[in-house]
Amino acid sequence: MSEVALSNAFPPIQPRVAVIVPAYGVAHLLGEALDSLLAQTFTAWECLVIDDGAPDDVAGAVAPYLSDPRIRFLATANQGVSGARNTAIAATSAPLIALLDGDDRFRPDYLARTVAALEGDDEVRLVTVNALIFGAVPHERHCFEGKQGTSDGLSGSLADVLDRSFGVYIGTTFRRADFERIGGFDTAMAQSEDFDLWVRLMELGGRAGYIDTVLGEYRVRPNSASAHAARMLLGNIRVYEKARAALPADAPEQELLTRLLQQSQQALDFEYAVDRVVEGDIQRGLSELRRVKALVSGPVWTWSFALWRVFPSLAGPMLAWRRRAHSRGAGSADMSLIASLSALWA
Repeated sequence: MSEVALSNAFPPIQPRVAVIVPAYGVAHLLGEALDSLLAQTFTAWECLVIDDGAPDDVAGAVAPYLSDPRIRFLATANQGVSGARNTAIAATSAPLIALLDGDDRFRPDYLARTVAALEGDDEVRLVTVNALIFGAVPHERHCFEGKQGTSDGLSGSLADVLDRSFGVYIGTTFRRADFERIGGFDTAMAQSEDFDLWVRLMELGGRAGYIDTVLGEYRVRPNSASAHAARMLLGNIRVYEKARAALPADAPEQELLTRLLQQSQQALDFEYAVDRVVEGDIQRGLSELRRVKALVSGPVWTWSFALWRVFPSLAGPMLAWRRRAHSRGAGSADMSLIASLSALWA
């Protein structure tokens, strides 16, 4: 494969939104994503599917769709999802950007609704939607079940996005000019790269918009990158550290960031303590768990800690089972940090 292989000419009409489809390892699912794009009621789009050095046949999967001049294909050496998205966005021209992972799907009105929301209000930095979560989860559910943010439920502030009271679904639409202004995805972020982007977009001012309709479908796969809570927490900590450095020292969000960093570190300590127990360092792990057990509550945990005082050898298999049972679909990735941890271990 050449370093960069681009197929199909630019679409003959001026697109208003570019749909970016990274497809690493999901060639067998790519057709569903592209079919959902072709079913859009809004048609003034361009699409770039990027094969980021994938181990499967992305080129073969996208080939039947290249007869549509709006869809193009780009193959590169592996550079990670952030680099792949940056490369794909740079190869498109539309003023708006929409993200569609190669294993996810849009509902038919997704582009019509998100494009209209952005074109109708210059103060909106990004538009997100509700989505169906399906796949490797115990039960299908919606990404957001309660009110979004702290105002009218349809808009969010920087603080709302930071503390995740306003959740942002990955299938989100934003402005190219804003994306370029903040330098795109941070390729140094190994985790939480999307959360990092939303935060930096919100640092430009304005607000996040939410459409309270299920307009996307998010597939959870058994080998998804977010399998381990500790990795997500490390990513969140990096996002908060970057935001604290970027904002003025007297910004109102600084106090919130200090609190979020403290909570994140406590949650990370909890995860590491669980790791110790599962890996056999039982006494040390249980001692560390007891120091941070305020993060979890309820009769099951009270009973478990009492049981482990008498039979510490049971802690390892019990915690390993609990982690396996809740490694997928325990709760929305867009819940607040501590709520997410509580759901994971409830």
